Amino acid sequence: MQYLVAGMAFMVIVGVAAMVLYLGKENQQQKTVQRRLDAIEKGVRRGSESLELKLVRDELLSGVPALNRLMLQWRWATKLRDFVGQAGLDIKPGKLVLLSGVLELAGFLIARELTGNLIIALAGALVGAGGPFLFVAFMRSRRLHAFEKTFPEAIDLLGRAVLAGHSFTTGLEMIGAELSEPVSGEFRTVFDEQNFGLPLKDALLNLADRVSLMDVRFFITALLVQRDTGGNLAEILSNLSHVIRERFKLRGEVRTRTAQGRLTAGILMALPPIMMVVLRFMNPDYEGLLFTDPLGPYILGLAAGLQVLGAALLWKIVNIEV
Repeated sequence: MQYLVAGMAFMVIVGVAAMVLYLGKENQQQKTVQRRLDAIEKGVRRGSESLELKLVRDELLSGVPALNRLMLQWRWATKLRDFVGQAGLDIKPGKLVLLSGVLELAGFLIARELTGNLIIALAGALVGAGGPFLFVAFMRSRRLHAFEKTFPEAIDLLGRAVLAGHSFTTGLEMIGAELSEPVSGEFRTVFDEQNFGLPLKDALLNLADRVSLMDVRFFITALLVQRDTGGNLAEILSNLSHVIRERFKLRGEVRTRTAQGRLTAGILMALPPIMMVVLRFMNPDYEGLLFTDPLGPYILGLAAGLQVLGAALLWKIVNIEV
């Protein structure tokens, strides 16, 4: 009976989450206008003296008016919107927060019905609440990695366009038309912003906000310095592309040399939960004290906390920034 109740609660909560997820879906024209208004508003917030336009508007963070008003009072709401935008997901921060709350409730109810333990139920609620944000973080990391792989090709194409006599903005348009996503989409956004009337400097700085990569900041800094001081833009872009490719080679060598350490870290992190599952089937009485004794949940919570701490330390050791 408890499995049936848990399954029905899960289905109801997932249905509500789906309704929240697709609530207030915008059409493509509204999204284009909203994106251009965001670009102008970012330029104003940055304090650019070249912008005489002062745009006063509410930032729509959720399709639910009450939640939107509440999130406008939170400082992290704008950062959450940028974080979701960097993942390339078409979802408002308010929907993500509501989905996290629904999954948190689902995790709590299901864990409580299955185990009857409050500590495990709270752990299930924590897992449900963090799931959507972990998914967004994964999608953001994958999108930035894909951008980083194609970025040198974009710089080469821009340098060849300038060397052939095309204007810089025409080169941006060529990148948006010829390369693959997500590079083409980001450069197409830069071209649309400056074509809409935003100064090129602000359009490039908006690109740095959307794509938080060191190579992009190097690229934009080189362009802005060249615009102020002059120089051979094609040669600058060629040298920058060469430097980025050399960083890729060095990073690949570092990953090769740290492969054994990363494998060891993965084994050490996976060993405790695997052993718990194996012992649960081989000798249930031996492990059952952790679930029946009053101190058992506290011991499990402490072990889980130490496991997370150890995983963070191991990741810090084997993850070498280049």
